[in-house]
Amino acid sequence: MELRTSSPAGAPANQSPRRRVQAGYERIRAALNNAPGRASSRWTSMGLLVAQPASTATKTNPRDHAAAILARPAREPAVAMALLASFITRYPLQSAFLVSALLLAGLADGLSLTALLPLLQLAFDTPGDDSELAQFVRDTMAQFELSPSIGTLLIVMLIGVFIKNTLVFVSTQRIGYIAADVATELRMNLLRAVTATRWQYYVSQSTGELANSMATEALRASNAYVYAVRLFAVLVETLVYAVVAVLVSWQATLICFAASLVIVSVSQILVRISHRAGIQQTEWYRTLLGRLTDVLQSVKPFKAMGRDHIAEDALEDDTHQLRRALKQEVLGNSALEAGQEPMYTSVVAAGMFVALVLFDLDLATVTFMVLILARLLKRIGKVQKIYQRMMVCESAYFAIEASTNRALLQAEVTDGCAPPVLERSIEFQGVSFAYGENVILDRVDFAIEAGTFTTMVGDSGAGKTTVADLIIGLIRPDTGRISIDGVDLETIDLRAWRRQIGYVPQENLLLHRSVLANVTLGDECLSDADAEQALRDSGAWTFVRQMPDGIHTIVGERGTRLSGGQRQRVMIARALAHHPRLLILDEATSALDQRTEQDICATLRSLAGPLTVVAVTHQRALADAADQVLRLTNCKVRPAGLRLQAT
Repeated sequence: MELRTSSPAGAPANQSPRRRVQAGYERIRAALNNAPGRASSRWTSMGLLVAQPASTATKTNPRDHAAAILARPAREPAVAMALLASFITRYPLQSAFLVSALLLAGLADGLSLTALLPLLQLAFDTPGDDSELAQFVRDTMAQFELSPSIGTLLIVMLIGVFIKNTLVFVSTQRIGYIAADVATELRMNLLRAVTATRWQYYVSQSTGELANSMATEALRASNAYVYAVRLFAVLVETLVYAVVAVLVSWQATLICFAASLVIVSVSQILVRISHRAGIQQTEWYRTLLGRLTDVLQSVKPFKAMGRDHIAEDALEDDTHQLRRALKQEVLGNSALEAGQEPMYTSVVAAGMFVALVLFDLDLATVTFMVLILARLLKRIGKVQKIYQRMMVCESAYFAIEASTNRALLQAEVTDGCAPPVLERSIEFQGVSFAYGENVILDRVDFAIEAGTFTTMVGDSGAGKTTVADLIIGLIRPDTGRISIDGVDLETIDLRAWRRQIGYVPQENLLLHRSVLANVTLGDECLSDADAEQALRDSGAWTFVRQMPDGIHTIVGERGTRLSGGQRQRVMIARALAHHPRLLILDEATSALDQRTEQDICATLRSLAGPLTVVAVTHQRALADAADQVLRLTNCKVRPAGLRLQAT
């Protein structure tokens, strides 16, 4: 068994999975922030940046957005600004509310701080100083005819604290709600993009990697949003403290900022360590989940052949690489946490010594400055911590964006609008198709009459499933024409055509849910009566009604509570539930015993007439029951009569 991982479009085949993922991620991330004409660029939904002159801006197709992003040259972006701009544009009203609430919270915090200096002066019995802040407080209280007493100042402080925390509570609640919306929107946009891709692109993708994007990456991306908003909130608080500090002593504030700049620059090494760890986590989560899905689908043969160790060996290296990335994140976070406080405390201590010993300032002013600068430095340190955590998560945001954008570029083109009608025949006229250099069909001509039972036979790889996929419209012929009642399939509404098709695959695709859920697939347009009729038509109703809970009985993981024949009949019922005009079976009886297969053949024979039945098969029984047998050989399709030699 080959454990597969997908490669981003254009990635060299010999690149490691880690390098391929990082390269694709870097291209998307860089393009989001480095469009020419930055001042006039506008952010679109899901962070797709399209630069357009303001005078020529037009509504652009999502596929054009994605193409523009992937085509741009990569440069190192301002990641934090990219995230903030993307989130703010996606949720303008919510963001405006949050910004307003956080600004008001900062002002309320500043209100409580302004009352602190006069309060300390009264407490220390120190004459009022001539600082701008002290003068501002006295003038403001005089306008409201309030005396600067201890009681009044304490009330002002309490009011400020209450207002601030109320606004912070409301903002935090909204941030959490929007974060949930971000994760949901990322998941749904990826799901819609992937399910709308060309079939050949879809089957080339790793199911595990897509599951990882839906679960892990979407969650980490929403965390990046939380950190981005928290970063903005702390920046507002920092600005408020800086303004208050400048009003007391701009010299001390300037020295404080200079010292902070040095500390932040030194600590940035730890932020980069965490950032790299976050990128590696995104890469290895994706690789690990992709391979894990492949392994879990092959557990039975592993155990049956005593090769359990292969599963462990396949995942061991990826698991250790992920552990290493997680440990690097912990190292960066803990080192920054442990290193900031001693450095900032040293700055405050040095400033206090200079103020008291060298400048001989009064104790109340020095105490106030120490409190303000200590809180200011703490906020600066907090900004860097939040930025560090945002850098750990941002790669997940751009990774899921990259997956969505690549899927958008591979969207299936369905330009037809003619209503599909199958009353006469399906015709192939000079149809050729190849997978790269491998020619499957070469100018084939044949017809399938409506209301008949047709089987397609031939060696493995002859192109039987390819013909079925061409009829469905999952792939398109390189040359030639496929028509439905004389109307070119290219001009037909493909979605409407597919709604007239019932499809039964070779693989067992039953869900771990009830028989009813497996037949209707949750389609609200289908009733219990529709499901029952489909089960009757497929010959499944006899055993379904005898089950403990009837149609509501859980069938087990992949239908393990049913026999092979029963599973096949339920899947045929699923294909019949929406009343199709065409039923296609792709090797649907290959795993059945002879008697069960004959029963299924009788069922299919009875369905022909109202339905057109097309069956891909290697089995004699289906060919014997068919109105027409088409043999595929040497890239051609030829009538083979009603009998089939054993192959």
